[in-house]
Parts: sequence; C-alpha cells; structure tokens
Amino acid sequence: MPSIYQVRCQPAHPEVTPSKNTSDQPVSILVLLLDLTLPTPGANLALEEALLDRESAPAVPVLRLWEFDDYFVVLGRSSRIREVHAERCQTEGVPILRRASGGGVVLAGPGCLMYSLVLPQETLGRSRGIDAAHSYVLGRMVHSLQPAAPSVIRSGTSDLTLSIDGARMKFSGNALRMRANRFLYHGSLLYNFDLARVSRLLSDPVRTPDYRGDRGHEGFVTNLHLSRAELRKALISEWSANEPLLDPPIPEAEALAKTKYVNKDWNFKGQWPQPSAIPFNNERNTPQ
Repeated sequence: MPSIYQVRCQPAHPEVTPSKNTSDQPVSILVLLLDLTLPTPGANLALEEALLDRESAPAVPVLRLWEFDDYFVVLGRSSRIREVHAERCQTEGVPILRRASGGGVVLAGPGCLMYSLVLPQETLGRSRGIDAAHSYVLGRMVHSLQPAAPSVIRSGTSDLTLSIDGARMKFSGNALRMRANRFLYHGSLLYNFDLARVSRLLSDPVRTPDYRGDRGHEGFVTNLHLSRAELRKALISEWSANEPLLDPPIPEAEALAKTKYVNKDWNFKGQWPQPSAIPFNNERNTPQ
C-alpha cells in the first residue's frame, strides 16, 4: 500500500559528511532542505523525531520548514496540562499533543512557520551541549532575520524577540533534543498568527523568563511582520539549504504517528481531568 503522505520516491542523496572538528569554533556544513507538511499534527511531530533518530552515520544535516493549516497545541516533554485551557481546546476541536523535546507550550497553526534543524554535534566544535546549541542556532537565526527586522535579538534561554515601544515582545520559542552524535533544534515563528487565540487556549506558563515580568500572553506575544516567503528565503539562505533531502524517513514517521502521537498516555501523561470518562479520538489527537 502506498504511503498516505504520497512523497515522490527519489534516489537517496549522497551521505553528507562533516569534517572532524576539534576546534572551539563551529564548522560549516552542507544542510539539506525538507519543505514538507504532513496531513496531521501528530505526523508532523513524528517526522521531527524520525529525522533525529534515523539510522545514518554520520548525521545528515537537515533544515525542515512546515506550517499546518489548522490550530493545535504542543506540550513540551515535561509540560503540565494545566498550562492549557484543555476543556476549551476540546470544545473548539483543537488537538493537544506532546513533542519529544523540552521547552514550553506552543499554540501553532496558520500564520506560524515551524522550522527544525537536525545537525551533527560536530557542528558545535568542542563546546557541545545544550547551551552551545542554543547559542549557535539562535545566533544564526538572529543573523538571518536582522536585515529585515533590526531589533530581533535572543532573549531569555531560547526566545527570539522584537523591541516594540521599548518592550521585548516574543515571536519565537525554541527547544531542542540531544543525542550522542546529533541534535534536533526546532521552533515556531509567528508572522501572521491570530494572537487572540493564544490567551484563549493557553493558560499562564508555570515558568517564565525574567524579561517577561508579569505580562500575560496578550502583552508578551507578537507577530514578526514578514511574509512566509520572506521568512523561508531568510532561513534557507542562512543555512545554505539549497539542495533537497531526497529520502525523508516517512515510514518511520508513519509508525510513530500511529502509535506514540495518538497515544493519550504520551500526550497527556494521565493529567487530563477524569480521563476515564472522556473518549479518545485517535485521528484528532484529543479527547472528544
């Protein structure tokens, strides 16, 4: 039976081998582009994990860009369901899922470009680890966006912000997942998002960066006023991702989407109120 994702079969690309790096400086590598959105939120999250865990040695560097056409909530690996207005999401048919990486809760959908990078640890030089990954990737993200939006900087641990009337306003949250020889770094870029939905569907986070102060979502989150095409061009140029990834791990993503990402034990971790009383819809990834 053909894959439901209908990705055209192509010959596999040659292995991309970064040079061995024993210096303190990051190395320059060839990054392949995967511009692909799958049919469900769960399948898209599954593809992120499959790209990280695919059996290739060395790791194949990839920049993936995707944007889903409906709204969904993504919990971080350790997020609590109380950070979401779960009953309201249920009423409005907004799926709630959990990703494999850390970080906070994200509301995504139209007007929110999602990006992910799978990079070998060699990329970071000798200064490997979580802090080095944040500094390296977000430094390059800032470099890619500042020509069009000069006030963009990294704020807190893993946010990208704009200066609006003297206040730092967040338009991007980011997270990562480390492996022994590679890492996944991914985030969201709000550019034409319905910001009112954030306060309606997400409650206040358990942990907040110092620069946020006591601001609620409406006084803290904003759009970066660039088009999707401009964002896409900036990221592809920054990472020199001019060649396509010809063999994405679609079968692995299909398997994960059908098991892990429709599994209420993974997505909710027993935190949904009265879980035994609420039927679970595997296609929508949310109780019904």
